[in-house]
Amino acid sequence: MVEPERTARAPRRTARGEATRARILQAAVDLMTVKGVAATTLDEVRAASGTSKSQLYHHFDDKAALVQGVIDRQAEDVFARQEVLLKRLNSIRGLERWRDAIVQRNTLRNGAYGCPLGSMASELSDRNERARSALAVHFETWEGLIAQGLERMRAAGELRQDADPQRLAIGLIGALQGGYLLAQTQQDSTPMKVALDMAIDCIRAYQA
Repeated sequence: MVEPERTARAPRRTARGEATRARILQAAVDLMTVKGVAATTLDEVRAASGTSKSQLYHHFDDKAALVQGVIDRQAEDVFARQEVLLKRLNSIRGLERWRDAIVQRNTLRNGAYGCPLGSMASELSDRNERARSALAVHFETWEGLIAQGLERMRAAGELRQDADPQRLAIGLIGALQGGYLLAQTQQDSTPMKVALDMAIDCIRAYQA
């Protein structure tokens, strides 16, 4: 009789272990945001997080694993800020509130550092397939949240039936990423607002 395979379980972390892991991740996020992924070393992360080499390697096997953790952490932060607005999106005014929240946050940094996910995608997508794949999933989730809101608008008669929520969502994300880049190079969030306004105007053209 063949015994069924047993699924390996990941070891459960203690509250102290979770806190250490979170501290390492936050240090990596901060360093990689400012310096970039390639220029950030594990020794710098260890020093910034106040952890030992054994602690760092206990939670992350190597730099690639740490980068994956940073990508997921950045995605969590982005969606935590935007999900409330996007899950209630059902009008043009709702789109404008979403735009205002993003532009205001970008203004606080004078456009510096760009999009948390977009900046990593720009640096990693052509060099790290695992990172590219993870980032693509997060961008699909982001587009999906917007598309669902636009679909609600279409179902409610806010948008015409010939409006394509998926295509409009991709266009809106494209305008947002371009806006992040222009704001970063000019250290001014005005270009971001212009790009988003134009994308929202395109959606407004489909109003019933």
